[in-house]
Amino acid sequence: MVIVTTEFVPGKEILRSVGMVKGSTIRARHLGKDIVAGLRGIVGGEITEYTEMMASAREEALKRMEADAAEKGANAVIGLRFGTSMVMQNAAEVIAYGTAVVLE
Repeated sequence: MVIVTTEFVPGKEILRSVGMVKGSTIRARHLGKDIVAGLRGIVGGEITEYTEMMASAREEALKRMEADAAEKGANAVIGLRFGTSMVMQNAAEVIAYGTAVVLE
């Protein structure tokens, strides 16, 4: 599956558009990691516990979007975007979305 952030794939012709595809996941913070993150917040620096959690969430959302595209018969996704929103205190949704297409 070809996945790009651009509206085209260099050197390839788009034969047809399948439509919008998406994948999402909701992740909650973990109390143990919150304590460590709070301590890091006091001394400064990157909060790696949250960086890792969000990277994992993006990968899961991307995998689900790719499965949605494959299920619809696409072999590529163009215009990939990520979004995130807080759905409740201590929990965030990460969504990956784009346009599924069939390339030559």
